[in-house]
Amino acid sequence: MLKHKLALFLVLLAPLMVQAAEPAGKLTTENIIKRTIEGRLGGAKVDAVTKTPYLGLYEVRVENEILYTDEKMNYIFSGNIIDAKSMQNLTEKRLRELSGIKWETLPLNGAVKTVRGSGKRVLAVFSDPNCPYCKRFEKDLAKVDDITIYTFLYPILSQDSHDKAKAVWCAPDRAKAWRELMLNATAPAAAICETPIEKNLEFGRKYRISGTPTLFFANGERVPGAIGADKLEQMLAQNEKK
Repeated sequence: MLKHKLALFLVLLAPLMVQAAEPAGKLTTENIIKRTIEGRLGGAKVDAVTKTPYLGLYEVRVENEILYTDEKMNYIFSGNIIDAKSMQNLTEKRLRELSGIKWETLPLNGAVKTVRGSGKRVLAVFSDPNCPYCKRFEKDLAKVDDITIYTFLYPILSQDSHDKAKAVWCAPDRAKAWRELMLNATAPAAAICETPIEKNLEFGRKYRISGTPTLFFANGERVPGAIGADKLEQMLAQNEKK
């Protein structure tokens, strides 16, 4: 629904006026932009408006997206801003920053812990047992050494996913059961025990984890989706927990 509404903004807009209850002198540019865009989006909530250091643009955060507008709101832009010198996608970087969480916030006691080598690097992964992208990522992750992996069982695809996740948690060796399931398609025997799965799902809803795999690095940076071993090594090096 939001994307259909955003399409309406990809045209030249006339300067917009806001009728505010407070005296105009007390309203900041950010507040005016927020109120105006919320009205134009038909009730969608603008989470925040922040002035950027480039082109005099303002960053407008709506749900999980970023829009840009000029001070007078003559234009609204939907898309990525890329630094022409470094070719870095500034919008993508900003989205990762905004969606990150503090590592200390993660309920690590509710995750399957796997340690390889020195275990000095850390990674948290929210994963569904039936997710094909998660299985592909596990194959690349198996190539990475000197790492401690916290796998949060996050069965959002089906009841079968939930049953497999429960069997993994109840297995005598959780890390081995998870590895056999994801790499060799060998599911552990069904078992009954208390699990943190519902708490994991509640945590995911709170922090808008809507797909699997979702990765969190030591500095809290979030990466939605699978990445290759080379990219993973690069990001682990950049985010190594001190």
